[in-house]
Amino acid sequence: MAAEEDPDRTVELLWRERGDAASGQGPRPGLSLDAIVRAAVEIADADGIEALSMRRVGERLGFTSMSLYRHVPGKAQLVDLMCDAVLGDVTAGTPAGVPHGWREAVEGWARSDWALCRRHPWLAGVRGTRHVPGPNSVAHFEYALSTVADIGLRPAEMVAVVGLVGRFVNSEAAGVAEIARVERHTGISETEWWGARDSLYERLHRYPTLTRVWETGGYDEPEDSFEFGLRRVLDGIEALVRERDENRDESVPCAMCGTIMERAETGRPRAYCSRACQQRAYRRRHRSTPRPPGP
Repeated sequence: MAAEEDPDRTVELLWRERGDAASGQGPRPGLSLDAIVRAAVEIADADGIEALSMRRVGERLGFTSMSLYRHVPGKAQLVDLMCDAVLGDVTAGTPAGVPHGWREAVEGWARSDWALCRRHPWLAGVRGTRHVPGPNSVAHFEYALSTVADIGLRPAEMVAVVGLVGRFVNSEAAGVAEIARVERHTGISETEWWGARDSLYERLHRYPTLTRVWETGGYDEPEDSFEFGLRRVLDGIEALVRERDENRDESVPCAMCGTIMERAETGRPRAYCSRACQQRAYRRRHRSTPRPPGP
């Protein structure tokens, strides 16, 4: 397997000791992996991920592209490093635990991701199923899972909920990034382009529902797609949590005889169904407890 296709090499790069990488000690003095990643992020932020190349990164740093290959095998690994680096901005500000209710916590995490994608529009376009995660990426996922922990969901449902929210944010961000990319390359805004499509609009009168929506102002003040979608996603998760609460089995077995008991509404949970079972359990423990050696 070629070095640029070796995911294990990517793991080594992502999980390296940061102090060693930032020291500047390497094949070329003054050139470090962290510096390469920072330069790559700056290029992608300014001109899009399609403008990123090892040559451009080298030129930005004053080195040849071959000098960069001594630190990172290729563009694919560089992109993974870039993703993990920018996720560090979010992870650094992530509070320990969930300070509010789960819905507020999930919403805060989603908005934080949304803001990150607006700062780095290229990010939404490079996430995929085979991008190796680094420590910041895993810490980010850990926090996302913690926002829906202990609310009655099964582990697989927790993973599914985090994936659902993440994909929603990513999809919205990818749409915004695509509009910006096209405007940058054509010099024509989205509004200007659609405003010049009279030849299309003349053909839409044959679609009655679309025509009615158009004529009654459906496109005059459109909903903010991110705000609208996030509320609906959270509503769906809330319905799932409520369903799990309603279906949760609150019964517990007696620790002595196995009789099913209703869970106590207040106070400490009951361990025994009766005083008799509690006494039998006490006698059993007393008999099985070894006596200390005597004189």
